[in-house]
Amino acid sequence: MKLSAHIEEWELKRPFRISGKEWLNTTSLVVQITDGNFLGRGEGQGVDYVGETASSMLAQIDSVAADIRRGASCEDLQELLPAGGARNAIDCALWDLKAKQLGKTIWELTGIDPKPVTTVFTIGLEDSPAAMAKKASAAAGYPVLKIKLNSDRPVERLVAIRKARPDAELVIDANQGWDFELLQNIMPKCVELDLRMIEQPLPRGADEVLEGFEPPIMLAADESCLHTGELNAVAGRYGMINIKLDKTGGLTEALRLAKAARRKGCKLMVGNMMGTSLSMAPSFVVAQLCDFVDIDGPLLLKYDYPLGMVYESGVVEIFSPAFWG
Repeated sequence: MKLSAHIEEWELKRPFRISGKEWLNTTSLVVQITDGNFLGRGEGQGVDYVGETASSMLAQIDSVAADIRRGASCEDLQELLPAGGARNAIDCALWDLKAKQLGKTIWELTGIDPKPVTTVFTIGLEDSPAAMAKKASAAAGYPVLKIKLNSDRPVERLVAIRKARPDAELVIDANQGWDFELLQNIMPKCVELDLRMIEQPLPRGADEVLEGFEPPIMLAADESCLHTGELNAVAGRYGMINIKLDKTGGLTEALRLAKAARRKGCKLMVGNMMGTSLSMAPSFVVAQLCDFVDIDGPLLLKYDYPLGMVYESGVVEIFSPAFWG
């Protein structure tokens, strides 16, 4: 086996803001693994809020390069590296390579029956409620909007967006930007505005107060649940788990987390850390198992792979196995 890894920068169409952070581009780690006849590819963005960087991910790739060259499998990889962007990129490249070697699709390998899915379209933070309402109005072709909020005028922003898009299904992502008091205070208005879900309202490691809390709207864990090892701690606090392949360290662990979370009675969501269609293709596999789908990363980019994912008014079509898997 031969392995190579490099970093790519992909420019966004416009600056993208969430609570406490702004992006002008997204950084991707791309891994390629070949047996001399077939090539497998995978992409990871890493998990910045646990300290991952492009340099740290490349260092992890180097640490297991010899194992990969000797033919380490996806199962072996779970022991060789911790969950994160580097393991994700390698894991997805190994899935892609295996599919090509066996002449099978990812659907045959996983036993999942694929169908098109509807993704959210994300409305990033803007300076004013009016600016966010304008973005929501411009996204008229997308039936489900995910609204990024912080603690600055969240109700005003939601009211403006709902007025602009009375037809849309709305979900919120606070990205750890609220406290419990704000969450409780905003709930009645969220019910009035017919919001469907609130993602990660409280900071990771500071959400014990949600234990036993019975919210009138579904709460989803994102930053609070990285992988299966963290599921037990959050299953009593959240009704939904947001699975991201960069958090789980690849498709292998993502499928395990989906199965384990269902056993706990949790609903499922698949998300992304931005990225190209090379990140979204394996996430699309997980999307088949989910109640909410957030794989709109390529829609935020100025460019994407020309043969990548196909989006039409929020509907994501089944990708070609010639592209991945």
